[in-house]
Amino acid sequence: MNAFTYKNNELFADDVSVKKLAKEYGTPLYIYSRTHMRDQYAKLVEAMAEVDPLICFSVKANSNLAVIKTFVDLGGGLDIVSGGELFRALRAGADPSKIVYAGVGKTVEEIEYALKENILFFTVESEGEARRISECAVRLGTTGRIAFRVNPDVDPKTHKYISTGKKENKFGLDIARATQAYADAANMPNIEISGMHLHIGSQILSSAPFGEALERVRDLCMDLKGKHESFKYLDIGGGIGIKYEPEHEALAPEAYAATVVPLLKELGLKVVLEPGRSMVGNAGVLVSEVQYVKDNPFKKFVVIDAGMNDLVRPALYQAYHEIIAVDESVTEKVFGDLVGPICESGDFLAANRELPAVKPGELVAALSSGAYGYTMASTYNSRPRPAEIMVDGDKAFVISKRETLQDIIKNEISLEEVI
Repeated sequence: MNAFTYKNNELFADDVSVKKLAKEYGTPLYIYSRTHMRDQYAKLVEAMAEVDPLICFSVKANSNLAVIKTFVDLGGGLDIVSGGELFRALRAGADPSKIVYAGVGKTVEEIEYALKENILFFTVESEGEARRISECAVRLGTTGRIAFRVNPDVDPKTHKYISTGKKENKFGLDIARATQAYADAANMPNIEISGMHLHIGSQILSSAPFGEALERVRDLCMDLKGKHESFKYLDIGGGIGIKYEPEHEALAPEAYAATVVPLLKELGLKVVLEPGRSMVGNAGVLVSEVQYVKDNPFKKFVVIDAGMNDLVRPALYQAYHEIIAVDESVTEKVFGDLVGPICESGDFLAANRELPAVKPGELVAALSSGAYGYTMASTYNSRPRPAEIMVDGDKAFVISKRETLQDIIKNEISLEEVI
């Protein structure tokens, strides 16, 4: 489904006017469709039904409590990467037995927090992490369930910053090293070998790399399954790509399933999936108001009130977000940059692109902003972060208030107070 469509020349989120939301709550403004999230989840469940996976929404993609709860209410689990995300997950009502914990730098405090909450398992990135989990589990008198992250050295053909399964990436262990790591972990006190994890990257538009990764770990999986009665899970991560650019074809759940399901059935393990972007990316937009249109001899600049602090992906990854006018009657185009108010040359949402010929006071929407948008936002230049709105049919809810100037200094202490 397309959550954002024009009705009578006006952009709507489900059945709610984007223009009215911007007028009521101000801009910049994140708007999400809960209907789209549920629909994406249902499509993945249906496509993967033969292996009945535990679908763990990747919290890092969009960590708002209302978004997390949407997937929890559907029976989903959660993929977390920090103690803070565990706190959010539990606050949203998640079942700890459906939480898996990834990330390369888990601290003692974070590990102990997760052990006390009795999460399903840790995705373990190194031998040192396994030893630390063992030590923490011994100290707490509990068991640490682990799944080593195996790096299958597969090129997912995505941006280098979101490729995670090649030998030069920081994540996981290569197959030979993982084999030894599992053998060593089997002798560690208070450790249970629960399974294996692999995640080769994000925003992947072909199912082929997923199949290649599974084929490369097949023998190790079968060997470990035979050696350890507790080896029950294969977590195949996330990475299903969505449509950002007009010419993109999203990786359809059924195409993904056609590649991975036969291989997963052969292995006979319980399957964990960690979708993030594919669940929420196209469920969200960032709406902003045009402040100025500026020309120089070389280029036109459309200056808006949203900046790289609100949506950093274009500056960080050179990521593409389609830019549309909220008013469909704006049909003329201009060539130039869509830029924000931040004092950086990298502050743009679109560069050297054909843009709607909007005027000051008019609204534009950056599509596909539901993933890695607000979660990566900052208060750089002392700019409060936007509000977040969730739309469900014809209803709209504030799920995160717009920060105030007071909010952004609330943890700071003036010099007069400490001298």
